[in-house]
Amino acid sequence: MIAQEAKGFLYIVSSLGVTGTRSKRTTDLAKIVEAVRKNSDIPCAIGFGISTPEQAKKMADISDGAIIGSAIIKILEKYGTDAPSYIGEYVKSMKQGVMS
Repeated sequence: MIAQEAKGFLYIVSSLGVTGTRSKRTTDLAKIVEAVRKNSDIPCAIGFGISTPEQAKKMADISDGAIIGSAIIKILEKYGTDAPSYIGEYVKSMKQGVMS
């Protein structure tokens, strides 16, 4: 029902729990993406606990993209006003990981 009514894009949560980094996923995300695509033509991206280029690539390979949030916030907390260049490098590495 949500997929049929959604506009813009659908954010698929990669796993239950709190946000942050994860090393392992047990949710069958490919089946979830398949169900979404049967019910909607809008893009879907997977987020929640994605922090490495390898994880982002895995998510982007089965969906329309990967969403990264907490890892960027951690960089911001660590570097404060100096964070933009570090965030830029991190995002660049994530993009390269997804594109490889």
